[in-house]
Amino acid sequence: MPRMAFEARARMWEAGGRWYARILDAPAYIEVTGMSRHGCLQELRKVTGDDVTLTVDVIPTVAGVAEAAEIMGWDKRRVITYIDRGSFPEPITSLASGRIWLREDVEAYAEDWRARHPVKPPTPITAPATPIAVPVRPPA
Repeated sequence: MPRMAFEARARMWEAGGRWYARILDAPAYIEVTGMSRHGCLQELRKVTGDDVTLTVDVIPTVAGVAEAAEIMGWDKRRVITYIDRGSFPEPITSLASGRIWLREDVEAYAEDWRARHPVKPPTPITAPATPIAVPVRPPA
């Protein structure tokens, strides 16, 4: 007797350093988690079995202005300045709450920006070239 092929759809995302996945078309709410994308996929396979055709939509992590500022090590005003100058990556969309980017795009921009703008080491403080005379009072 031929085996029936089953299909399942799942959605996977990263939040707070962990990966989560939810099976979308199951009769019950099924969610798994893992420390990595691969680990989360393994947990999905434990639930669905290997004979199921599994289609997984991976939701990208997004960033708003506040997250972009944190990634860049800037304040939000500086991010807005770079956006207004056309010197920041194009957002994927603008919502009522503001612009959003793929986090990986902002991280790539930050890496490139830091490579082009290396941090200069602080200038060492040196002693004056001529000694300064300090008057000493004789003991009373």
